[in-house]
Amino acid sequence: MKREIFTAEHDAFRETVRTFVAKEVLPHHERWEKDGVVDREAWLAAGRQGLLGPSVPEEYGGGGAADYRYGAVISEELARAGCSGLAIPLHNDIIGPYLTSLATEEQKRRWLPGFCSGEIITAIAMTEPGAGSDLQGIRTTATDRGDHWVLNGAKTFISNGILADLVIVVAKTTPEGGAKGLSLLVVERGMAGFERGRNLDKIGQKAQDTAELFFHDVIVPKTNLLGELHGGFVHLMTNLAQERLSIAVSAIAAAEHLLEITTRYVKEREAFGRPLAKLQHIRFEIAEMATECAVTRAFLDRCVTEHAAGGLDAVHASMAKWWATELQKRVADRCLQLHGGYGYMAEYPVAKAFTDGRIQTIYGGTTEIMKEIIGRSLLSD
Repeated sequence: MKREIFTAEHDAFRETVRTFVAKEVLPHHERWEKDGVVDREAWLAAGRQGLLGPSVPEEYGGGGAADYRYGAVISEELARAGCSGLAIPLHNDIIGPYLTSLATEEQKRRWLPGFCSGEIITAIAMTEPGAGSDLQGIRTTATDRGDHWVLNGAKTFISNGILADLVIVVAKTTPEGGAKGLSLLVVERGMAGFERGRNLDKIGQKAQDTAELFFHDVIVPKTNLLGELHGGFVHLMTNLAQERLSIAVSAIAAAEHLLEITTRYVKEREAFGRPLAKLQHIRFEIAEMATECAVTRAFLDRCVTEHAAGGLDAVHASMAKWWATELQKRVADRCLQLHGGYGYMAEYPVAKAFTDGRIQTIYGGTTEIMKEIIGRSLLSD
C-alpha cells in the first residue's frame, strides 16, 4: 500500500539521509562494531548534512521544522540499513525535546548550536543498577548547596554514555524522593567527579556505546537545572510518548527490511531441487509476516500523523511501542529460521538484525510496562 503521510519535502530529506548513510555510515559500521563506538567525525558529518536538530529553531542552528516526520525518516533509514551505532534518533527525538521545551534562553544558546553541529553529543541518564522502568526507585541524589547542586549516584545502560558531552541526569532533589522529588540536571563533560565506567559488552548494537556513569560529589551549577525544580517526573512522562513512538518507528522499518531480504533469499535458495519459495510452508510464513507488517505499518503511520499534529497520547504511544517491537522480535526470529544455518552466521544481515533488535522490547519501557499503561487507562475508575 502506498504511504501518504510524507510530502515531497520529506521525500527529498529521505534521499539526503540515504546518501549520508551510504557515504558516512555503512563504510565504517563494521569497524565501529569492533571498536564499540562510533567515530565523532560521523556526528560532525551528520551535523553538516542538517540531520541533527531538524526540529530545533533556526536561530540555534537547527532545521526549524517542528515536524516529527523528519525524525521518523531518519529512524526508518538507519533501521533499514541495519546501522544501530549512530544514535541520531536518541539525540534528536528523545533528548532534543527536553532541550527545546525546557531549557532557558541562556541554556539554549549554550547547548543547542553544538547539539545541531554534532560538536555536542547527548545522553539521558535514568536507569540505575537498582531502578529500571520504576523511576520512583531512583537513588541518585542532588543536594542543594545554595548556588549549586552536589550530585551523587550511579547510572547504567546509558546509550551514548562514552561519547556524551552533555548528560541529562534524573536525580532526587528532595529527601523524600518519589515522583514529586525528581529533577533534571545537566552534567557536562569535564565536570569534576563525573566518571564513565565500562563501555558495556552487549549481545547486539555493538557499535552503539552504552556505558555506566558515576557521579561523586559533582558540583552542578544551579544554571544547569533543566525545567522545573522537582518537576522531573512530569517532564519525563511528557516526553516518553515521542521516545516510544521513535522506537516503534524503527521497529517496523527493521521488520519490513528483514521481510524484504528474507523474501529474496527464499526465492534464490534451493532445497530438494527447487527454490524454498515453492514450498507451501515458506509461502505461508512470508504471507503471515507480510500481513502483520502491513497492519502494523498502517497503525504506526496513523500514530506518526497524530504525533506530528500534536495529538498522540501516552496510551497509543505505548500500544505502538509494544506491538511494533514485539513484531520486530518475531519477524527477526522467523526470518533467521528461514535462512537455516546461514541465518546463524554473523556475516548475514539477518543474524545481526536478530541480536540488534532484541533490546527493542526492553528499553524505552518494557513490553510489560507498556501493557500496564494501556491496561490502567482502560480499567481505572
